[in-house]
This record gives sequence, C-alpha cells and structure tokens, in this order.
Amino acid sequence: MNRTLQEKAPIYEALERFRKQRIVPFDVPGHKRGRGNPELVQLLGQQCVGIDVNSMKPLDNLCHPVSVIREAEELTADAFGAEHAFLMVGGTTSAVQSMVLSVCKAGDEIIVPRNVHKSVINALILCGATPVYINPDVNVQLGIALGMRMEQVEEAILSHPKAVAILVNNPTYYGICSDIVSIVKFAHAHGLKVLADEAHGTHLYFGEGLPVPAMQAGADMAAVSMHKSGGSLTQSSILLTGKGVNADYVRQIINLTQTTSASYLLLSSLDISRRNLALRGRESFGKVSQWAEYAREEINAIGGYYAYGKELVNGSSIFDYDVTKLSVYTRGVGLDGIEVYDLLRDEYDIQIEFGDIANILAYISIGDRMQDIERLVGALAEIRRLYEQDQVGMVSAEFINPEVVVTPQQAFYSHKVSKPVRATEGCICGEFVMCYPPGIPILAPGERITKEIIEYILYAREKGCSMQGTEDPELNNLMVLE
Repeated sequence: MNRTLQEKAPIYEALERFRKQRIVPFDVPGHKRGRGNPELVQLLGQQCVGIDVNSMKPLDNLCHPVSVIREAEELTADAFGAEHAFLMVGGTTSAVQSMVLSVCKAGDEIIVPRNVHKSVINALILCGATPVYINPDVNVQLGIALGMRMEQVEEAILSHPKAVAILVNNPTYYGICSDIVSIVKFAHAHGLKVLADEAHGTHLYFGEGLPVPAMQAGADMAAVSMHKSGGSLTQSSILLTGKGVNADYVRQIINLTQTTSASYLLLSSLDISRRNLALRGRESFGKVSQWAEYAREEINAIGGYYAYGKELVNGSSIFDYDVTKLSVYTRGVGLDGIEVYDLLRDEYDIQIEFGDIANILAYISIGDRMQDIERLVGALAEIRRLYEQDQVGMVSAEFINPEVVVTPQQAFYSHKVSKPVRATEGCICGEFVMCYPPGIPILAPGERITKEIIEYILYAREKGCSMQGTEDPELNNLMVLE
C-alpha cells in the first residue's frame, strides 16, 4: 500500500471543488441543492443536500468511471491489496450478487455453505446456477453454524466436477472463519474460482492479529461491507477482485442491476472512509480488538452469560476467530438472545446489532467509546439480576440444515399455494423464511419443511424475532410448491 497516495480522496476533493463553483442546476435531483425541499435541509443539513448531485463530467460516472471515481477505485484496490476495486452503492447485497453472477450461469454449480446470506441464494434465483450446499458443523450449545471443514470442501469439489466456484464466509456474523488459505489452494488446483463474503470483514485488511482477509489469501473476489466496520455510510460497499479476474466483464455484470444515478453521498463516504482506514485503520482496529476482549472478560465475569472468543478455535470447523465480534450466549441466564436484545433497547436505551434464539451480537467498531462498553456490561449485569429465570420450555437453538429438493430458481418460479405454517410439514418451501438480522435463511426456496423447522420458526416468531422473506407479513402462512 502506497501511504502517500492514500492521503488523497479524489471524489471528496472533486465535490469540494464543485461546491465552491456555485453552478446553477438545471439537472436532477429535483430538490435543487435543497431549495425545493426545506424540510429535507432541516433534517440533513445544507452541507449534505448540497452535494446530493447527479453525475456530470467533473464528478465522473460510476457506471463508466474515467476520472475521479476511477482514481478512487484504484486507491481502494491499493489499500485492500486487490487488483481492482468497485465502489458499490447498493449495499454488500449487490456486491455479493455481482460476484456470483460474474462466475455463474444457468446450469453451473457453485459450492456454498448453507449458512449463507440470502443475497447469495437470490443471485442463484437470478442466474439459474445450482447450489451445492456444504452443511457446516453446528455448535449445539450456542446454536450457531460453524465454518467449512477442509474435508467437506475437498469432498464437495471432487464429487462435483461441474462446479465453477466456491463461496466462503470470511468471517460469519458470529466471527467464525474457515481455513480460507487452504480452500483457495485446493479450489484453484481444481479450476474453481473462490468468492468471499466479507460483509463482516472490512477490518481484517487493516487490523493486527485478526483472521486472514480474502485478497491476502488469494481469493478471486470479495464483497466487503465498508459501512459495517469501515465507517462509511449505510448502503455503501466495495467489491474486490484478484489476479486473473476480468474486471471489465465484472463491471458489465455490476451494471446489469446497479443504479445509473449513484449517490455521491455514498461514494464520497467510501472515498473518505478508505483514506481513514488506510492511514489510521491499524491503530483504530487495535483499539477495537482490545475493547472487545475487555468486554468479553467483563461479561463472562458476570456469570450466566458466555461471551465466546478464540478459545473456540479448533483448527478445523473453527479455523480462526475474529476477536472484534462480541457475540454473547444468553441462555445461561434463562433468556433467549432476542429477549435480552429487547430489554437492552427498551429498558436501557442500548441498541445492539441483533438477538437470535440463543445469542446477541454487540457490534464494536471504530466509532465506539469505552464508556459505552461499560454501560453495556452494566446493563447485562442488571438484566441478569432482575430477569434471570430457569430454562424450562426453551426450544433447541441449534441451527438446522434443511434438505434441498429443487434449485432456488425452480422453486421460486414454480406454482405455489399458501398453507398455514403448521400444515406445511413435508412440503417444499417456495419462499424465504429468516430472522433479520442476520439474514441467514431458516428456509430457502426449494427446501423441505420439517416439524423441527416449523417449531423453530414459530418459537422465533413468538419470541419477537424480526421474521422476513414471506409473502404473509404475519407469518401465519407459508408459500409451498404444489
């Protein structure tokens, strides 16, 4: 990484030049620097709406960048150790889908862990590729899916010669990493591309003592969610490509679904955040790691809770662990994760990332402060004192690996009927069912519905998890194949 070059922020600098020119706007957006919508200015401020502008020659164009956006992408590639980088304004969902669509077409196979984000399966619905699922091991106590073991990867690759790629979560939402270096070596030796979902791994490129980032491991493509741990605005992301990937073709794939009216608020936030991480990221994420480790120790000292970390590493299904993730098992105090999530927000004004059946995740990043972490620890201690109960009646929190009957695309476009959830046992699901976050489907289109899965879904709904993906917003009915 060229540190001197990284001091530049070409999109931000171009916007500052533009702001000083006082150009009269006869283009979109129609609010005309906020003059047509004073309430918007009151909410966001003149500084913000004044640079909510359309693409023009001095500001370049994201669909076909030739100047400041192109330079910003080159600086991003340099900062992340990639051959090329694309600035994405449709979230990491669009980056993930562009990765898949760049390497897969109808009839191809792609190897993926079953605990993928819904964006991966949505991409398969679009392109018609067939997923070859690796069902990861499950930590029964914590109720979470782990990483892919190398034996599973090797077996999947050797038994599916039509597979063109493999996708790796690096890391999972809970901080668990597979052996991505070995996966890359084996996959490349057998002619497969390696895609990495690094929605929760921006910091891996800049921290010390953290798991190996995808580009360093030799992966072909990686979707990196800058707005999560990298400090940019929500919905901004980057897509990285490695050696041997045709970046011009990837741009064409991105442009199939990407907006032609890219937000300069998002683009400039990516530009500024990349500069910040390149210049100060190592120091910042060193503090994040220290704060997370401190919080783990303090939470575990409360009793009942289990804030897990590096001790889980077994060199196989948990090859490494991202210590910046503050994942906490809550059932030791007799409360589901979603119940602790609700208590923290409603009673203590603390908003954490998510609560599932058995865990909570407090997302610690460069914007946190030690006093906030102390407040979280104190609230968890008080919740245990006030609300602790026995574990009678708790449904198993274990992640369930469903049976895949037909491809996601076949199921999504098949004729479907609506049935009460309890009447769907044995049917093939025609839609997604998931708690969001984290957006990992409990059921995806094409999977067999079992009694165990039904009980899990109903329990999650009853406990207050945000259930998404179904046509029925109340989740009383499910769409199933006829």
